[in-house]
Amino acid sequence: MSNDTVISVRYCALAEGGFVATYEDITEREHAVEELSEQYRRFDAALNNMSQGLCMLDSSLRVIVCNRRYIEMYGLAPDMVKPGVSMREIMEHSCALGIHPNMSGAKLYADYVERLREGEHTLHRHLSDGRIIKLNHKRMEHGGWVVTYEDVTERHKAQARVAHMARHDSLTDLPNRTLFREKMGEGLNHVAIAGGAMAVLCFDLDNFKTVNDRLGHAAGDRLLRWVAARLKENVGEHDTVARLGGDEFAVLQRGPQPQSAEQLARRLVEIIGHPPQLESQAIHVGVSVGIAIAPDHGLDADELMKCADLALYQAKAKGRGAYQLFEPEMEEEARRRHALEHDLRGALESNQFHLVFQPQMRLDSTELTGFEALLRWKHPSRGLVSPAEFIPIAEENGLIVPIGEWVLRTACATAASWPDVTVAVNLSPVQFRSRGLATMVTSALAEAGLPPQRLELEVTETALLDDSEATIEILHQLRALGVRVSLDDFGVGYSSLSYLRKFPFDRIKIDRSFVGTLGESPESVAIVRTIASLGSVLGVETTAEGVETAEQLDFVRECGCTAVQGYYFGKPCPAAEVGRTIETLNAVRRVA
Repeated sequence: MSNDTVISVRYCALAEGGFVATYEDITEREHAVEELSEQYRRFDAALNNMSQGLCMLDSSLRVIVCNRRYIEMYGLAPDMVKPGVSMREIMEHSCALGIHPNMSGAKLYADYVERLREGEHTLHRHLSDGRIIKLNHKRMEHGGWVVTYEDVTERHKAQARVAHMARHDSLTDLPNRTLFREKMGEGLNHVAIAGGAMAVLCFDLDNFKTVNDRLGHAAGDRLLRWVAARLKENVGEHDTVARLGGDEFAVLQRGPQPQSAEQLARRLVEIIGHPPQLESQAIHVGVSVGIAIAPDHGLDADELMKCADLALYQAKAKGRGAYQLFEPEMEEEARRRHALEHDLRGALESNQFHLVFQPQMRLDSTELTGFEALLRWKHPSRGLVSPAEFIPIAEENGLIVPIGEWVLRTACATAASWPDVTVAVNLSPVQFRSRGLATMVTSALAEAGLPPQRLELEVTETALLDDSEATIEILHQLRALGVRVSLDDFGVGYSSLSYLRKFPFDRIKIDRSFVGTLGESPESVAIVRTIASLGSVLGVETTAEGVETAEQLDFVRECGCTAVQGYYFGKPCPAAEVGRTIETLNAVRRVA
């Protein structure tokens, strides 16, 4: 009607003719039907646009309704999944399609029914294509179930990645310290229960800081990945390789011990000692290895790691590229060293250090040219402590920086009262890494009133190797002050001639180990002669250290050295005796 009223008109014919017409207002009913239809359309739209699959089952586990997402998720035939079909038929159909690996429809359905008996629950289906579907079951009020299906594959992958990252190193993808300790605990339990042995090998790269400082952290990262790959290549199938942090790696190794561990350590020391070029530059790195064995050295993870670390420390003390098996005496040595380090921290404040001075002579004229300042530590109860003992400790804990400054200032102040001779002071590689070395030298000279040309600073090849470019720059700053610079202990380090090309040293000092074996080692004679010839060509003085006999003096003179230092001309003496030593040596020269 024009007013939107809907009238239902029904005509009924009569037997005698004519008809009866009835009129019914059905407006409300029609509106209700339309409203219900609209609700159905909305329900259908919502159902089929869900991101999740949905299936409603009656109490007999037959489908009441399901959406397209459910059918698509399992790749089911749409004409097969419809109201009235049983879940058993659907499961048999999906198993026939190969959706559920190694599972029959009957078994899948039986397991499903068993789970439903437990009530509302959530389960995860791992499909043959790698997807993971989460099924959530809720009871309906009048019986039956509503089941939702959600693809949680990416979520599980993300969680797996997070879990992996929490237990693996991001740079090398090796197990990290956390996972390594878990694996160690498992291995130690196995050794305790089933017997056998397990080795813990701790690896530490030698000179890794040099690569980072000279070539950048990107090159250092490439080196670490290369080392990780070499470790994985050389261990057994059931061994564990881990990166503990920085340039520290570790290996858990089964097998007959310690033979297997020592064999692996030897192989890796050799391999890692010959790394590839980085940034088109040859690099000098190696690896030191400490080894501890379970059950010989304990079955506690912390104890075993401590033993491996102590062995590693001893391996590094041997020099570049070595391995060491733990020995019980190392614990006592570590305690003794810790006590020495504790005492060393208070030695400077307590005025326990003093300097002694050893004369340096020209060979051609036997003229005294100067003295080398040498540090001595007189401990109140230990007595004199060897520099070979305390200097490495001071370099490791950084105490060498304040101690080195004290040595320089004291040496300059002492030498200021001498006649026109030089004083030589050793610089530690650690001092080059601290800021303001040139400023400190300037301050020490000014404070003492010592002319710069009377100070000679001795630097070892190790200092150059730590960071050659930065160190060379500092050497140029020192040279600009007017001080002399010498290369100490030449021949025992890497003896790279590039150092001599990059910086014009005033002197090369030949290590005493060669001088001490001149009479019995043709190799030592050849090395000393070569270095002396090199110095002659470069116009650099060459000093032979450790000359103690007339025979050694003749040898180094014959080899072409220009200067000497050693007990033959005088032992290191206290500052108070320097004047007498100068007089004695000048008297010898006059007699000569």
